Amino acid sequence: MTDMLIRIGISLVLGGIIGFERERDSQPAGLRTHMILVVGACLAMMLSVNIATAAGTDPARLAAQVIPGIGFLGAGAIMRSGFNVKGLTTATTLWTMAIIGLAVGSGYFEVAVITTLVLMLVLSVLDVVEKRFVRINVIRSVTVEVHDHKGIIRDVRKTMARIADQVISFSVQKSIKSKTLRLVIVARFNRSEKLENMVEQISEIEGVKGFKIE
Repeated sequence: MTDMLIRIGISLVLGGIIGFERERDSQPAGLRTHMILVVGACLAMMLSVNIATAAGTDPARLAAQVIPGIGFLGAGAIMRSGFNVKGLTTATTLWTMAIIGLAVGSGYFEVAVITTLVLMLVLSVLDVVEKRFVRINVIRSVTVEVHDHKGIIRDVRKTMARIADQVISFSVQKSIKSKTLRLVIVARFNRSEKLENMVEQISEIEGVKGFKIE
């Protein structure tokens, strides 16, 4: 019993380390989720081993169900925001932490601790490197409502070409009755481009009635 409690305690600590990092990053699966997940995986592994020892069955039979089961939980952490997908990293940490829980339940404490530290290093240090040198662009969809007058499409195109790194698509919807145009622009922007600057420049276009940035 003491050995099982020690394993559960280690699982709580390891899950808390990664969960705290995810919580600090305002992710949907944070501290409590990761702690509960690792403890659950650890318990599943311990039960699997003990039941197999008592009944003479496969010790991985119960634990093997944990990994595919985590897929459903990880899918819930993935969200689509416009043309950008968020939560993939959190989903992978959930999957990895479940395996770490299985490792603790099996008694591989050192491997579990080292893996958790490596995972923490990847999430914290490499995240800074990625944001600064790798993931410097973001795709946004900009919808602009304008009065239909000569040169308005050209003016919007020029403005978007000025503030965006690359215009991916540009579509126009025209309302004959209200004499308005709806322009939908999908473009790649530098992450350093502030929304306030985008709002200010689009607002300066003559004839703009309203716009939405996603």
